[in-house]
Amino acid sequence: MTEPILRTRGLTKRFGGLVATDALDFEVATGEVHAVIGPNGAGKTTLLNQLIGELAPDAGAVEFDGRDITRLASWRRALLGLSRSYQITSIFPEFTALENVALAAQARDGHSFGAWRPAITEDRLTNPAAAALDEVGLQSKKTRLAAELAHGERRQLEIAMALVSRPKLLLLDEPMAGMGRHESELMVKLLRSLKERYSMLLVEHDMDAVFALADRITVLVYGRAIASGLPQSIRDSGDVKRAYLGEHYAAH
Repeated sequence: MTEPILRTRGLTKRFGGLVATDALDFEVATGEVHAVIGPNGAGKTTLLNQLIGELAPDAGAVEFDGRDITRLASWRRALLGLSRSYQITSIFPEFTALENVALAAQARDGHSFGAWRPAITEDRLTNPAAAALDEVGLQSKKTRLAAELAHGERRQLEIAMALVSRPKLLLLDEPMAGMGRHESELMVKLLRSLKERYSMLLVEHDMDAVFALADRITVLVYGRAIASGLPQSIRDSGDVKRAYLGEHYAAH
């Protein structure tokens, strides 16, 4: 693996007597898909919130692209190339797909949201927005209202909104959440098509998707990494089997 694009050192977050992130040392290598898995309450979302800057750690450090960003505001992290998609879609249903992505492009360039309506006519926003929609397979839906899109298409739209910010690392928070089998397969295909161009940190409960996509996997339990390594080593780990995966995945 190459040098890490993201690294945490001793990252710690407490909520009263609950230790949600427990002195976590963790890294994502440049160019890899690194999946974080674990049972509910393992601290996965808390970790993402600290990485993106929505939650301040109590101790430890976050480094991104060779820079300490522990105390950096979330919008500054986004400008550095750290982009997150959320477990619950965060789109504007009354806007078209193209307008949603153009709005994300506008935010990336630091323009005033008060100029939104005339800005949608500007090529410097609509051209990259259209390219991002092409990248996720929504080119034929760019004039559709987001409210009219199917659930899987809304997740694709959210990824397009992340891509238009020109990220160095994508933080994907359960992109398969709420999807049926067919939609999940399409999302796996999409993310696989993006693998060679983007580093990704994937938090996901769909183990079929995790093992189809991940170069490395870290298993969190009560805020600690109980295992981290190649997918096959995670399948074979007795600790992981007992804590999370179960015999179904151990047998594959």
